[in-house]
Amino acid sequence: MRSEARHTAWLESLSPWPRDGFGLERMRVLLRALGDPQLAYEAIHVVGTNGKSTTARMIEALLVAERIEVGTYLSPHVSGWSERIRVGGEETDFERAIGRVREDAERLGTTQFETITAAALLEFAAEGVAAAVVEAGLGGRHDATNVLRSRVAVLTNVAREHTEVLGETREAIAREKLAVAQPGSAIVLGEAEWESIAREHQPSSIVVASSDNTAVAHAAAQAFLERPVDPTPARGVALPGRLELREGEVRDGAHTVEALRHIEPHLPPLGSIVASILEDKDIDGLLRALAPHAEVFVATRSSNLRALEAEELAERARVYFAYVEAIPDPVAALARAHELRSPVLVTGSLYLLADLSAREEERVRCRTLVSG
Repeated sequence: MRSEARHTAWLESLSPWPRDGFGLERMRVLLRALGDPQLAYEAIHVVGTNGKSTTARMIEALLVAERIEVGTYLSPHVSGWSERIRVGGEETDFERAIGRVREDAERLGTTQFETITAAALLEFAAEGVAAAVVEAGLGGRHDATNVLRSRVAVLTNVAREHTEVLGETREAIAREKLAVAQPGSAIVLGEAEWESIAREHQPSSIVVASSDNTAVAHAAAQAFLERPVDPTPARGVALPGRLELREGEVRDGAHTVEALRHIEPHLPPLGSIVASILEDKDIDGLLRALAPHAEVFVATRSSNLRALEAEELAERARVYFAYVEAIPDPVAALARAHELRSPVLVTGSLYLLADLSAREEERVRCRTLVSG
């Protein structure tokens, strides 16, 4: 192990899920130990089901163009952990950020997500940002990010997900997500149907934008700055694993039917699909929506603890696809899909794309060491 990555390696060993249920008490204790860095700046809090990371990065681009020193926190990552914490439009030193909070996090036994969130908030304070764009993890009310001094809350959209935590209906889920809104802050909605719930939080204003990420981001930046903003910088934002085009391959982490519907108009004719899906998603809904795009389906399993076993996913996929194989290893599954029929869509979970990216990076590193 490289000594310079020891804090990141420690972080990877932590559980991403709280053993005693969701809540903010442990997070608040950790932040107090760190000097409550989240109070040093105002924030734009981004919640929703789909498009949160893209919207957050677009808001970042708009604020940077307006010469605002901005910190941005995203999750999950695809290419590497350093994607998650950004300052001034660039990735910051992730190892240093985790190192700053490790001692207190170890003492308190915080989760992986709580630790990264605290590291981001402390990094922003240390770098003197004037604004933080923070993407929520799961939901909103009990999410570790719900500790901010928010000027703007953004709800991108709502679909049924994590129903065991957030509720069974879209309305219940919207209510959980909008619980991050604070009295007197502005609320930006990508869907007009949540306006009545938004009003319950006594906002200074409610802006209903179209569901397009660019429109939502533009409205959020203008609400934060309280003045007109040129939307152009947001249009050039592209993230790994979001309609990422490669040779003979498309990678997109769509994990809901709604997310898939969003990318469908942009998909080329496909030969096969490789997917891993988390067990708390609408698995049959996703498979049904994917089926018209290819006859060949290769089921695999990401490293996420909630990922469905490849064999079980394959069994459920056989109802919808003419030919199905189960290959647990993601790299082998992708190679097999290319053998069977290209182009290949790799989808169902950003965690799958992160696994593939990590393995590809490792191969490049090994080749570099051998050639060196």
